[in-house]
Amino acid sequence: MKDLFGNALIDYQNGNYTEDLKTSTSISDEDVLPLPYLFRGFKDMPKLEQSALKLCKGSVLDVGCCAGSHSLYLQEKGIKVKAIDISKGAIEVSKKRGVLKAEILNILDETETFDTILLLMNGTGIFQELSQVSKYLRHLKSLLKPKGQILIDSSDIKYMYEDEDGGFWMDTNANYYGELDYYLSYKGKKEIPMKWLYLDFEALKLACETIGLACELVCEGAHFDYLARLSCHQ
Repeated sequence: MKDLFGNALIDYQNGNYTEDLKTSTSISDEDVLPLPYLFRGFKDMPKLEQSALKLCKGSVLDVGCCAGSHSLYLQEKGIKVKAIDISKGAIEVSKKRGVLKAEILNILDETETFDTILLLMNGTGIFQELSQVSKYLRHLKSLLKPKGQILIDSSDIKYMYEDEDGGFWMDTNANYYGELDYYLSYKGKKEIPMKWLYLDFEALKLACETIGLACELVCEGAHFDYLARLSCHQ
């Protein structure tokens, strides 16, 4: 990983903001990801993110913390939070912005336990593929303290395969429709493509049930997105 994402965050943090990140996927054209959006405050966050932050309790693990916006809000509320990301630049920026505990770490290498685990901005993305979901969920479950919770968001992107007549053009022989290749570029440089998973709620719920996690739909957004709360069966 070249960490172009992290480099962009550092540029913005240091006042060198000249252009935004460019993203695309295997089923969508190039789009712009504005850097200021990644530094947003609570009032500018989508409803799903606001709802998730309000539900946080006890010690919190912020997975894929980006520029630390969620962690900073929780800290301001007096909540103990640990922020992790695989991006060196993201952790550097999070620390500069005031996140007290931030670490370069893959979630699968985390060993501490928490009351709340937070995975936002398509939290299922890091699962990469449908076949990996159970592995990640089992590990997340192992990081929960008694009566702990996982707050995670995603989207059902089935609508992206819809044709003008309301039918769907998905290849039934292909992999799960939410499995995408994600491309990112910044200042003319291209990041190594990565796998990214959008998971519909029913698929998430089924995966949770197979490993003994309860899966509750907390709320839905305006564009096929949702927030779910996962917890151990009591």
